[in-house]
Amino acid sequence: MSAAAPGPDAAALDRVFWALSDATRRSVIEQLARGPASVSELARPHAMSLPGFMKHLRVLEEAGLVLRAKEGRTVRCELAPAALDGAAGWIGQQGGGEASRRPGPG
Repeated sequence: MSAAAPGPDAAALDRVFWALSDATRRSVIEQLARGPASVSELARPHAMSLPGFMKHLRVLEEAGLVLRAKEGRTVRCELAPAALDGAAGWIGQQGGGEASRRPGPG
């Protein structure tokens, strides 16, 4: 059986899954799922420097998961759910084939 060629959104999916592969970044997504927040509010629960946290935020932005906007002296972030929807759609497509009918280990 030959593998299907990656679709046109393969690079975008790769960025999303890479961004979500880190616990800190997943935590930020969970925070933003509750509503927009400032960068300092997002960084507060994480035991790292602000520059270190900003690297995580940049990965999320590059994956299209987070939007940033400056409001005066505060930088606010919000979730951009379209990228998550694309990843969830891809995952959902994987469950409908032969693999979903195979017995599990054990």
